[in-house]
Amino acid sequence: MVSTLRGAVSPAELGTVLMHEHVFVLGTEFLANAPHYWDEGARVEDAVNKLRGLRSAGIDTIVDPTVLGLGRDLPRLLRVNEHVDINIVPATGVYTYNEVPPQFWFRGPGLMFDGPDPMTELFVRELTEGIADTGVRAAFLKCAIDSPGLTPGVERVMRAVGAAHRRTGAPITVHTNPHNGSGRTALRVLSEERVDLGKVVIGHSGDTTDLDYLTEIADAGCLLGMDRFGLDALLDFGSRVATVAELVRRGYAESVVLSHDASCFIDWFDEDELARAAPNWHYRHIDQEVLPALRERGVTREQLDTMLVDNPRRYFS
Repeated sequence: MVSTLRGAVSPAELGTVLMHEHVFVLGTEFLANAPHYWDEGARVEDAVNKLRGLRSAGIDTIVDPTVLGLGRDLPRLLRVNEHVDINIVPATGVYTYNEVPPQFWFRGPGLMFDGPDPMTELFVRELTEGIADTGVRAAFLKCAIDSPGLTPGVERVMRAVGAAHRRTGAPITVHTNPHNGSGRTALRVLSEERVDLGKVVIGHSGDTTDLDYLTEIADAGCLLGMDRFGLDALLDFGSRVATVAELVRRGYAESVVLSHDASCFIDWFDEDELARAAPNWHYRHIDQEVLPALRERGVTREQLDTMLVDNPRRYFS
Protein backbone atom coordinates (compact mmCIF):
# COMPACT_ATOMS: atom_id res chain seq x y z
CA MET A 1 0.00 0.00 0.00
CA VAL A 2 1.09 3.57 -0.72
CA SER A 3 0.58 6.20 1.95
CA THR A 4 -1.21 9.34 0.72
CA LEU A 5 -2.58 12.31 2.61
CA ARG A 6 -6.06 10.74 2.34
CA GLY A 7 -4.99 7.27 3.46
CA ALA A 8 -3.29 4.22 2.06
CA VAL A 9 -4.05 3.11 -1.50
CA SER A 10 -2.75 0.23 -3.56
CA PRO A 11 -0.21 1.07 -6.27
CA ALA A 12 -2.82 0.11 -8.86
CA GLU A 13 -5.11 2.86 -7.51
CA LEU A 14 -2.54 5.63 -8.13
CA GLY A 15 -3.73 5.97 -11.71
CA THR A 16 -2.00 8.61 -13.82
CA VAL A 17 0.88 10.08 -11.83
CA LEU A 18 3.10 13.13 -11.99
CA MET A 19 6.17 11.98 -10.08
CA HIS A 20 7.68 15.26 -8.88
CA GLU A 21 5.37 18.14 -7.98
CA HIS A 22 5.29 20.38 -4.94
CA VAL A 23 2.21 22.08 -3.52
CA PHE A 24 4.07 24.70 -1.47
CA VAL A 25 7.80 25.44 -1.23
CA LEU A 26 8.23 27.82 1.68
CA GLY A 27 10.64 29.12 4.26
CA THR A 28 8.38 28.38 7.20
CA GLU A 29 10.61 30.17 9.72
CA PHE A 30 10.74 33.22 7.44
CA LEU A 31 6.96 33.26 7.03
CA ALA A 32 6.44 32.94 10.77
CA ASN A 33 8.42 36.15 11.20
CA ALA A 34 7.19 37.96 8.09
CA PRO A 35 3.50 37.07 7.90
CA HIS A 36 2.74 39.99 5.55
CA TYR A 37 4.26 37.84 2.77
CA TRP A 38 1.60 35.17 3.19
CA ASP A 39 -2.19 34.98 3.13
CA GLU A 40 -3.05 31.50 4.37
CA GLY A 41 -6.64 31.43 3.22
CA ALA A 42 -5.90 32.79 -0.24
CA ARG A 43 -2.96 30.45 -0.77
CA VAL A 44 -4.90 27.36 0.28
CA GLU A 45 -7.79 28.35 -1.99
CA ASP A 46 -5.39 28.95 -4.90
CA ALA A 47 -3.79 25.54 -4.37
CA VAL A 48 -7.19 23.84 -4.31
CA ASN A 49 -8.14 25.49 -7.61
CA LYS A 50 -4.86 24.57 -9.31
CA LEU A 51 -5.05 20.96 -8.13
CA ARG A 52 -8.69 20.73 -9.24
CA GLY A 53 -7.56 21.85 -12.69
CA LEU A 54 -4.90 19.15 -12.69
CA ARG A 55 -7.44 16.54 -11.62
CA SER A 56 -9.81 17.62 -14.39
CA ALA A 57 -6.96 16.97 -16.85
CA GLY A 58 -6.91 13.31 -15.82
CA ILE A 59 -4.11 13.32 -13.26
CA ASP A 60 -4.99 11.10 -10.31
CA THR A 61 -1.86 11.45 -8.16
CA ILE A 62 1.02 13.82 -7.52
CA VAL A 63 4.16 12.70 -5.72
CA ASP A 64 5.30 15.59 -3.51
CA PRO A 65 9.00 15.48 -2.48
CA THR A 66 8.74 18.45 -0.11
CA VAL A 67 10.85 17.58 2.94
CA LEU A 68 12.87 19.34 5.65
CA GLY A 69 14.58 22.28 3.98
CA LEU A 70 11.67 22.96 1.62
CA GLY A 71 9.02 23.90 4.16
CA ARG A 72 6.93 20.73 4.45
CA ASP A 73 3.75 21.45 6.44
CA LEU A 74 1.39 18.48 6.39
CA PRO A 75 -1.51 20.13 8.28
CA ARG A 76 -1.63 22.81 5.55
CA LEU A 77 -1.55 20.14 2.82
CA LEU A 78 -4.30 18.22 4.56
CA ARG A 79 -6.48 21.35 4.49
CA VAL A 80 -5.87 21.60 0.75
CA ASN A 81 -6.54 17.93 0.10
CA GLU A 82 -9.88 18.08 1.93
CA HIS A 83 -11.24 20.06 -1.02
CA VAL A 84 -9.78 18.28 -4.04
CA ASP A 85 -10.08 14.68 -5.17
CA ILE A 86 -6.43 13.91 -5.87
CA ASN A 87 -3.84 11.68 -4.22
CA ILE A 88 -0.89 13.56 -2.71
CA VAL A 89 2.00 11.26 -1.79
CA PRO A 90 4.26 12.71 0.96
CA ALA A 91 7.98 12.23 1.51
CA THR A 92 10.56 12.20 4.27
CA GLY A 93 14.16 13.32 3.98
CA VAL A 94 16.37 16.40 4.03
CA TYR A 95 16.94 18.85 1.18
CA THR A 96 20.40 20.41 1.27
CA TYR A 97 23.22 21.11 -1.18
CA ASN A 98 25.79 21.59 1.58
CA GLU A 99 25.45 21.09 5.34
CA VAL A 100 22.90 19.15 7.33
CA PRO A 101 20.47 21.23 9.42
CA PRO A 102 21.97 22.37 12.75
CA GLN A 103 19.64 20.02 14.62
CA PHE A 104 21.91 17.20 13.38
CA TRP A 105 25.34 18.85 13.73
CA PHE A 106 26.33 17.32 17.06
CA ARG A 107 24.46 14.00 17.22
CA GLY A 108 25.35 10.91 15.26
CA PRO A 109 28.16 8.46 14.58
CA GLY A 110 31.54 9.94 15.55
CA LEU A 111 30.10 13.29 16.61
CA MET A 112 30.06 15.02 19.99
CA PHE A 113 27.14 12.86 21.09
CA ASP A 114 28.02 9.57 19.45
CA GLY A 115 25.22 7.21 18.54
CA PRO A 116 22.83 6.22 15.76
CA ASP A 117 22.22 8.90 13.16
CA PRO A 118 19.08 10.79 14.26
CA MET A 119 18.28 11.52 10.62
CA THR A 120 17.89 7.84 9.85
CA GLU A 121 15.75 7.38 12.95
CA LEU A 122 13.56 10.33 11.93
CA PHE A 123 13.12 9.02 8.39
CA VAL A 124 12.21 5.52 9.59
CA ARG A 125 9.73 6.89 12.13
CA GLU A 126 8.01 9.05 9.50
CA LEU A 127 7.82 6.08 7.13
CA THR A 128 6.50 3.59 9.68
CA GLU A 129 4.64 5.64 12.32
CA GLY A 130 3.75 8.96 10.75
CA ILE A 131 4.79 12.58 10.32
CA ALA A 132 4.41 14.70 13.44
CA ASP A 133 0.94 13.99 14.89
CA THR A 134 -0.94 13.89 11.57
CA GLY A 135 -1.23 10.11 11.38
CA VAL A 136 0.05 10.31 7.78
CA ARG A 137 3.07 8.17 6.96
CA ALA A 138 5.67 9.21 4.40
CA ALA A 139 5.75 6.97 1.32
CA PHE A 140 9.25 7.64 -0.01
CA LEU A 141 12.62 9.22 0.75
CA LYS A 142 14.20 12.38 -0.69
CA CYS A 143 17.77 13.67 -0.77
CA ALA A 144 19.73 16.05 -3.00
CA ILE A 145 23.11 16.55 -4.64
CA ASP A 146 23.68 19.63 -6.79
CA SER A 147 26.52 21.85 -8.04
CA PRO A 148 28.59 21.73 -4.80
CA GLY A 149 28.84 17.96 -5.25
CA LEU A 150 29.23 15.36 -2.52
CA THR A 151 29.86 17.61 0.46
CA PRO A 152 30.10 15.91 3.87
CA GLY A 153 26.57 17.05 4.68
CA VAL A 154 25.12 15.83 1.39
CA GLU A 155 26.85 12.48 1.79
CA ARG A 156 25.57 12.08 5.33
CA VAL A 157 21.97 12.73 4.25
CA MET A 158 22.31 10.36 1.31
CA ARG A 159 23.69 7.56 3.46
CA ALA A 160 20.97 8.15 6.07
CA VAL A 161 18.41 7.84 3.27
CA GLY A 162 20.09 4.61 2.14
CA ALA A 163 19.98 3.22 5.67
CA ALA A 164 16.29 4.08 6.02
CA HIS A 165 15.61 2.39 2.67
CA ARG A 166 17.32 -0.78 3.86
CA ARG A 167 15.17 -0.85 6.99
CA THR A 168 11.85 -0.05 5.32
CA GLY A 169 12.10 -0.78 1.60
CA ALA A 170 10.82 2.73 0.86
CA PRO A 171 11.74 4.09 -2.60
CA ILE A 172 14.01 7.10 -3.07
CA THR A 173 14.02 10.26 -5.16
CA VAL A 174 17.30 12.17 -5.57
CA HIS A 175 17.48 15.78 -6.69
CA THR A 176 20.51 15.90 -9.00
CA ASN A 177 22.31 18.24 -11.36
CA PRO A 178 23.08 16.27 -14.54
CA HIS A 179 25.56 18.90 -15.74
CA ASN A 180 28.13 17.82 -13.15
CA GLY A 181 27.24 14.13 -13.38
CA SER A 182 25.90 14.06 -9.84
CA GLY A 183 23.48 11.29 -10.79
CA ARG A 184 26.52 9.03 -11.15
CA THR A 185 27.73 10.06 -7.70
CA ALA A 186 24.33 9.33 -6.22
CA LEU A 187 24.33 5.88 -7.83
CA ARG A 188 27.75 5.13 -6.37
CA VAL A 189 26.82 6.16 -2.83
CA LEU A 190 23.43 4.46 -2.88
CA SER A 191 24.99 1.30 -4.29
CA GLU A 192 27.49 1.33 -1.41
CA GLU A 193 24.47 1.58 0.91
CA ARG A 194 22.99 -1.55 -0.76
CA VAL A 195 19.97 0.31 -2.12
CA ASP A 196 17.74 -1.40 -4.67
CA LEU A 197 18.42 0.89 -7.64
CA GLY A 198 15.12 -0.14 -9.19
CA LYS A 199 13.53 1.91 -6.40
CA VAL A 200 15.43 5.12 -7.21
CA VAL A 201 14.41 8.11 -9.32
CA ILE A 202 17.34 10.24 -10.44
CA GLY A 203 15.51 13.53 -10.45
CA HIS A 204 15.97 16.40 -12.91
CA SER A 205 17.57 14.13 -15.49
CA GLY A 206 15.46 15.99 -18.02
CA ASP A 207 17.71 19.04 -17.67
CA THR A 208 20.20 17.45 -20.08
CA THR A 209 20.20 16.09 -23.62
CA ASP A 210 23.24 13.88 -22.94
CA LEU A 211 21.82 10.52 -23.99
CA ASP A 212 24.98 8.63 -23.02
CA TYR A 213 24.61 9.89 -19.46
CA LEU A 214 20.88 9.20 -19.37
CA THR A 215 21.11 5.66 -20.74
CA GLU A 216 23.96 4.91 -18.31
CA ILE A 217 21.69 5.88 -15.40
CA ALA A 218 18.79 3.89 -16.83
CA ASP A 219 20.95 0.84 -17.51
CA ALA A 220 21.93 0.83 -13.82
CA GLY A 221 18.23 0.22 -13.09
CA CYS A 222 17.10 3.68 -12.01
CA LEU A 223 14.18 5.71 -13.25
CA LEU A 224 14.98 8.93 -15.07
CA GLY A 225 13.08 11.89 -13.69
CA MET A 226 12.25 13.89 -16.82
CA ASP A 227 10.53 16.17 -14.40
CA ARG A 228 11.20 19.83 -15.10
CA PHE A 229 8.95 20.47 -18.06
CA GLY A 230 8.22 24.18 -18.15
CA LEU A 231 11.59 25.31 -16.79
CA ASP A 232 12.62 26.41 -20.26
CA ALA A 233 15.40 28.65 -18.92
CA LEU A 234 17.28 25.52 -17.86
CA LEU A 235 16.54 23.60 -21.08
CA ASP A 236 14.17 24.58 -23.85
CA PHE A 237 10.88 22.81 -24.53
CA GLY A 238 11.92 21.29 -27.85
CA SER A 239 15.08 19.75 -26.42
CA ARG A 240 13.22 18.26 -23.45
CA VAL A 241 10.56 16.71 -25.68
CA ALA A 242 13.07 15.44 -28.23
CA THR A 243 15.18 13.79 -25.52
CA VAL A 244 12.22 11.90 -24.08
CA ALA A 245 11.09 10.87 -27.56
CA GLU A 246 14.57 9.57 -28.38
CA LEU A 247 14.77 7.62 -25.12
CA VAL A 248 11.44 6.01 -25.95
CA ARG A 249 12.63 5.25 -29.50
CA ARG A 250 15.68 3.50 -28.02
CA GLY A 251 13.47 1.33 -25.83
CA TYR A 252 13.73 3.21 -22.53
CA ALA A 253 10.05 4.02 -21.94
CA GLU A 254 10.12 1.79 -18.86
CA SER A 255 12.91 3.97 -17.42
CA VAL A 256 11.17 7.36 -17.67
CA VAL A 257 8.76 9.25 -15.42
CA LEU A 258 7.35 12.70 -16.22
CA SER A 259 6.62 15.82 -14.19
CA HIS A 260 7.16 19.59 -13.88
CA ASP A 261 8.76 20.17 -10.43
CA ALA A 262 6.18 22.97 -10.23
CA SER A 263 4.24 24.25 -7.23
CA CYS A 264 1.19 26.29 -6.39
CA PHE A 265 3.45 28.77 -4.62
CA ILE A 266 7.22 29.00 -4.09
CA ASP A 267 8.64 31.85 -2.04
CA TRP A 268 12.06 31.71 -3.68
CA PHE A 269 10.91 34.11 -6.39
CA ASP A 270 8.68 37.11 -6.90
CA GLU A 271 5.46 35.64 -8.25
CA ASP A 272 5.00 38.09 -11.13
CA GLU A 273 8.65 37.93 -12.17
CA LEU A 274 8.53 34.13 -12.14
CA ALA A 275 5.42 34.10 -14.32
CA ARG A 276 7.20 36.26 -16.90
CA ALA A 277 10.46 34.30 -16.76
CA ALA A 278 8.89 30.81 -16.80
CA PRO A 279 5.35 31.10 -18.21
CA ASN A 280 5.10 27.36 -18.91
CA TRP A 281 6.16 26.24 -15.43
CA HIS A 282 2.81 25.10 -14.10
CA TYR A 283 0.87 21.89 -13.50
CA ARG A 284 -0.94 21.87 -16.86
CA HIS A 285 2.04 22.17 -19.21
CA ILE A 286 2.44 18.41 -19.66
CA ASP A 287 -1.16 17.64 -20.61
CA GLN A 288 -1.57 20.80 -22.70
CA GLU A 289 1.73 20.92 -24.58
CA VAL A 290 4.13 18.08 -23.74
CA LEU A 291 1.96 15.04 -24.42
CA PRO A 292 0.71 16.36 -27.80
CA ALA A 293 4.32 17.13 -28.79
CA LEU A 294 5.46 13.63 -27.80
CA ARG A 295 2.63 12.08 -29.80
CA GLU A 296 3.69 14.15 -32.81
CA ARG A 297 7.14 12.61 -32.45
CA GLY A 298 5.76 9.09 -32.57
CA VAL A 299 5.34 8.28 -28.88
CA THR A 300 2.29 6.03 -28.58
CA ARG A 301 -0.50 6.13 -26.01
CA GLU A 302 0.78 2.83 -24.63
CA GLN A 303 4.26 4.31 -24.13
CA LEU A 304 2.81 7.40 -22.45
CA ASP A 305 0.85 5.14 -20.11
CA THR A 306 4.08 3.30 -19.33
CA MET A 307 5.71 6.55 -18.20
CA LEU A 308 2.69 8.02 -16.40
CA VAL A 309 0.99 4.93 -14.97
CA ASP A 310 3.06 1.75 -15.06
CA ASN A 311 6.44 3.10 -13.96
CA PRO A 312 5.08 4.98 -10.91
CA ARG A 313 3.09 1.89 -9.96
CA ARG A 314 6.21 -0.27 -10.15
CA TYR A 315 8.25 2.28 -8.16
CA PHE A 316 5.78 2.09 -5.26
CA SER A 317 5.03 -1.64 -5.49
